Amino acid sequence: MGLLDTLKETFEASTQSTNRGGGTRESKGAYWCHDCAERILDLNFEGETPPACPACGDDMAFERSPGSTGCAC
Repeated sequence: MGLLDTLKETFEASTQSTNRGGGTRESKGAYWCHDCAERILDLNFEGETPPACPACGDDMAFERSPGSTGCAC
């Protein structure tokens, strides 16, 4: 069964799943300031309210990454 196990592992590794195993956190998106084109990755921000743009001070908008599930409309 070695060949079948190898093929199974190969196909599992080639899926487009955003779940790549444990041990690391995965980004669900980023905070953007559209006026200043500033971006803060969600993993680099700790807080419950949107961060302020470092350039202009306005609240930044959260946008999900294409790899996350659901619509980013």
